[in-house]
Amino acid sequence: MATHKSAEKRARQSVKRNTVNRARRSVIQTLTKAVEKAIAGKDAAAALKALREAESALARGAGRGTLHWKTASRKTSRLAKRVKALKTDGKSSKSKA
Repeated sequence: MATHKSAEKRARQSVKRNTVNRARRSVIQTLTKAVEKAIAGKDAAAALKALREAESALARGAGRGTLHWKTASRKTSRLAKRVKALKTDGKSSKSKA
């Protein structure tokens, strides 16, 4: 248990930060799962809309220190790649000659 005044304050702050960060991570996971669900359902419009919300939440989490910025960037990139693949499914950008 903390014995110094400053250590007691850090312990209180740690509990608060843990609660806030846990809530933020939960929101991020929920929004990410919404994108996954839309991708699984092959609904490109819903996936794109969900991706925008998830991307915003990931950036917010990285900016506030809940996630490492590279983690947020990697997750955003991978989701965007899958949504893009869903949008272009069946459409070939290369012409066959």
